[in-house]
Amino acid sequence: MDHRIQQMHHQALLPKIKKPNINTKQTISFNEVLTEVQGLKVSKHASDRLAQRNITINDALWKKISEKVVEANQKGITDSLVVTNEAALLVSAKNSTVVTAMNRTEASSRIFTNINGTILIDE
Repeated sequence: MDHRIQQMHHQALLPKIKKPNINTKQTISFNEVLTEVQGLKVSKHASDRLAQRNITINDALWKKISEKVVEANQKGITDSLVVTNEAALLVSAKNSTVVTAMNRTEASSRIFTNINGTILIDE
């Protein structure tokens, strides 16, 4: 009779853990969900322009703008011009960041380049 202790395989002692079921047809990325929860970021430059030009945007309008930017991003728009009754905002939809801002009268005589989408919002 052999009184030696037989070595057990290390794997036999570990509990079997099920891998999470990852849906390969996921249509919304983590970044998009995070952006939707956090809303738009405002760059320092845009923040300075908003202050210099006395542009105020209420919370309800920011929420609406943020929702439209997320929607634009889902449609493949990376850089957009957001036009409201009071202001025009250049927004990186890809990064969910307001890049710059100007009031509507100032924006009316401008040509906007390097954008591939426009969002019009009536207040």
